[in-house]
Amino acid sequence: MPMATSKPDQPEGRNADQALPPFTLGVDIGGTNIKASVLDRAGLLLADQVRLPTPKPATPEAVLEATGRLAARLPPFDRISVGFPGVVKGGTTLTAPNLGTGLWAGFKLIEALASRFGTPVRLLNDAAVQGLGVVEGNGLECVLTLGTGVGCALFRNRRLLLHLELGQYWACDSRTYDEHIGQAALLAVGEDVWNRRVAEAVTAVSELTCCDVLYIGGGNARKITFALPPHVRIVSNTAGITGGVRLWEPDLDELFRDEPMAQEKRA
Repeated sequence: MPMATSKPDQPEGRNADQALPPFTLGVDIGGTNIKASVLDRAGLLLADQVRLPTPKPATPEAVLEATGRLAARLPPFDRISVGFPGVVKGGTTLTAPNLGTGLWAGFKLIEALASRFGTPVRLLNDAAVQGLGVVEGNGLECVLTLGTGVGCALFRNRRLLLHLELGQYWACDSRTYDEHIGQAALLAVGEDVWNRRVAEAVTAVSELTCCDVLYIGGGNARKITFALPPHVRIVSNTAGITGGVRLWEPDLDELFRDEPMAQEKRA
């Protein structure tokens, strides 16, 4: 069995009384669940993660309503970070394979959230946010997320290079990676076959990216049973929320330069 090597959710030696503002509502929108918590500037969780099933159908209005219900159960916050399961550009969602691209194409999600909550908002693909929560700066690092679908993002020296729509790329025959190793495939073929497929995907991604470290996260990472290569680590799915704090670090400001609702005044 592989050993999980995820970072602790709480920085050692810290507690809520020592929390440092500004406070960030981290939201991880998935095809199965929407999860959220509030974090301080250093990534300290100020409350246990809360979740709701992703609405069916997952219209923007329904997802916004679910996000509001989660936020109401959490401490106050100054800004919002969102991981979204699809292609995003600026504050707009372009695709949403596991929510319904027809529902989300062209939706101004940053604008909608900023209007609803009255705070600045930053938005990236969910695999990119997960990666921001775990990468350590060890050269070229890749993040693979296994959940309802499959996500992937690349980083160099802790800086985001790009997210890859690996889930929509052909894995074999007529199946995409989403169809090959996503949640539906796991249920259809069972864990043994699914693990063989995931092992092949790990090899393919490693060879494609030549990454120094490959992190595997997402809700189904815990179901991996094969021995991992030395450069591969399983990480906590909580990073999909905690990585949201890094969206506000100055090295990512350029990504949000043209999106006024993603800006905040710096002290």
